[in-house]
Amino acid sequence: MPKRAYIASHLTVEAIKEKYQKVQDPVESRRWHLLWKIANGWTIKNSAISVGINYEYAQKILRNYNQRGESGVRNKRKENSSQTKGRKPLLNGEQLTRLAEALKTRPNDGGIWTGPKVARWIEQETGQTKVAKQRGWDYLKKQNYSCQSPRPKHNKGNIIEQEKFKADLPEKVKKVRDTYSTAQVEVWFFDEHRVGLKPIIRKVWALKGERPVAVVEPKYEWLYVYGFVEPKTGRTYFYLIPRVNTEWLNLVYEAFAKDVGVSEQKKVLL
Repeated sequence: MPKRAYIASHLTVEAIKEKYQKVQDPVESRRWHLLWKIANGWTIKNSAISVGINYEYAQKILRNYNQRGESGVRNKRKENSSQTKGRKPLLNGEQLTRLAEALKTRPNDGGIWTGPKVARWIEQETGQTKVAKQRGWDYLKKQNYSCQSPRPKHNKGNIIEQEKFKADLPEKVKKVRDTYSTAQVEVWFFDEHRVGLKPIIRKVWALKGERPVAVVEPKYEWLYVYGFVEPKTGRTYFYLIPRVNTEWLNLVYEAFAKDVGVSEQKKVLL
């Protein structure tokens, strides 16, 4: 039977496991994983194979932990990295702040920000004669921007009316439920859409977590989709219709009411 490796009692087995599960640094996480297995009676060799490191490195990790405790597990390479690796930074902290403010506005040509435009901005800011386009891309990434496809927004959209509708909706739902207190009430949304050509939306740079919006003016052919969706469940109904008018709309409403099961026991707020 293989001899059990000695591991100092700096921490309990459960504490080592918690370190392995919660530590953010991937190097330290792997080291704690190794120590947790050893603390559970695994041999150093089998623990190293399981974690995916070589035997000599596993011995060193265990030795450092036994000698120095938690400090022996820390990723010293990360702590000792006092200078930026790779290419020399083009912008200092104050210039980075000015770049962040500039990205919130339109570039000088009135278009959208791109890697080359940021590179030209850096040239003007620093006085350098030539900044590679790639460095502009790098600094967009440094400012937490990513290349995204904008969400289309119709040029006739009214934000004020949209916010008012969302604010009033809960009260409308309550009134319907009070009126039909014995019936099941569902909330559905409806819209019609003409099928045809769509504007081409290309990716632009935007802050991560903030979806950009592109104002569009769609052009269409002569086929219409009447769509109904229940946001609570994701259920949908679609009807392909040749035109939009009162007659066809009433026919679609009748078909929808039948398909969704509207009755005295079930009401729909559309």
